[in-house]
Amino acid sequence: MTKVIAVNSGSSSLKFQLFDMPSETVLTSGQAERIGQDLGAFTIKVNGEKVKKTLPLPDHKTAVDLLLKSLVEYHIVDSLEEIKGAGHRIVQGGAYFDGSVVVNDDVVEKVDELSELAPLHNPAHLVCYKAFKEALPHIGHVFVFDTAFHTTMGPEAFLFPVPYDWYTQYKIRRYGAHGTSHYYVSRRCAELMGMDINHMNLITCHLGNGASITAIRDGKCINTSMGLTPLGGIMMGTRSGDIDPTVVFYMMKKLNLTPDQMDTILNKRSGMLGVSGISSDARDIQAAVEQGNERAILTTELYTNRVINVVGGYYMELGHTDAMVFTAGLGENDSHTRERILKHLEEGMGLSIDYEKNAQVHGTEALISKPDSKVAVWVIPTNEELVIARDTVRLLGL
Repeated sequence: MTKVIAVNSGSSSLKFQLFDMPSETVLTSGQAERIGQDLGAFTIKVNGEKVKKTLPLPDHKTAVDLLLKSLVEYHIVDSLEEIKGAGHRIVQGGAYFDGSVVVNDDVVEKVDELSELAPLHNPAHLVCYKAFKEALPHIGHVFVFDTAFHTTMGPEAFLFPVPYDWYTQYKIRRYGAHGTSHYYVSRRCAELMGMDINHMNLITCHLGNGASITAIRDGKCINTSMGLTPLGGIMMGTRSGDIDPTVVFYMMKKLNLTPDQMDTILNKRSGMLGVSGISSDARDIQAAVEQGNERAILTTELYTNRVINVVGGYYMELGHTDAMVFTAGLGENDSHTRERILKHLEEGMGLSIDYEKNAQVHGTEALISKPDSKVAVWVIPTNEELVIARDTVRLLGL
C-alpha cells in the first residue's frame, strides 16, 4: 500500500486528501481557508469527524506545515516518511502541457511563466509546491493541469477572432479550466452507463462559484466555455463570464477605472453577486427568490439563459449526445438550478426528467432522467483529488 497526498491550492485556500493506493481509500481530508487574512481556519477529518481550528495562517507554507504536523499529531500517519508522493492541481498549463507531469525545474519555470494567465492561482500553486517540497524532500511531485483535458480542441474552437499574430506571438487562445473535473465525471458517467468513453458524446456542466461547460466527443474535449482565463464563459458567482468588450472600455472611461480595477470588478464583483446585489452564493439567492426578490429572480433567469445557450450550442455541435452531467457545488447540490436549466432544454434536446427525484438529489450520484429521455441526465459529484492521486501513482511508478 502507498500513501499519496492530493493538493488543491487556491489563492487563499488549500484543500487536501490523503489516499492509500491502489485501494483509493481516503485516510483523511480537509482544508485551510482564509490564508493571508488576519484569522484563518483549518479543518481535518479524524476518524470521520471534522476537527476545526481557527488561527492565523499568514501564508501557504504555514498552512502546509500545520497540515503535515496534524497528520502525525492525530495519528493518521506514524511518520511523514509514509507519504511517497504528492500531486498538485495547477490551474493553467497553457500550450505546454497536454497531460500530468513529474515536476522538475523546467516544469516549475513554465508554470511560473504562465502565472500571467492565472495570477490568482499559479503563483499560489508554486508556493504550496515549494512548501511541500521543503517539508517532504524525499518524495516525488506531480503537477495535474486543469487545462490539459482541453488541449484536444481544434483551432476552430480554441482561437479567438482577433489578429492571428496575437496567438502566434502571445499565445492568446481558449485554454479552458476545470479539465480534471470534466475528465473525471465523463469517465465516471461512462462507467455508470456501461459504455465505452471512447465512443460516447457528453456535455459536462461544472457549475460552482467558478463554472464551465464542456462538449466531449468520443471521450475527448472538442469545446469548452471558459476562455484565456477563468473569467470567460458563462456567468458565475462573482465573475461576469463573456460580455461585449465595449462594455469594458466604456465603463473604464465613465468611472475612470484602471485596468486592475476593472479586472477586480469583472472577477470579484460581477456574476450572481453583481446582478443580485445579494450574494455570490446560489443558496442565498434562492432564499431571496422564494421571498419574491425581483433581482434574485432576474439573476436566476440570467444564469439559466447563459447555461442553456452554451449547452444548446454544444448539443448541435456534437450531432448526438449520450449524456449530460451536472457536477460541482451548484451542479451537485442545487436542484432548483438544475430544474430551471433542464426545463428550458426539454423540448429542444428531447429530455424526459424525473423532477421529483431531481429535488431529492444533493451531492450523490443519480440518474435523474427517465428511460424515454433522448439524453441521459446525471448528477455526479466530481473527484479531482482522486484523479490527482491516480496520476501521481502512475507517473511516479509507485
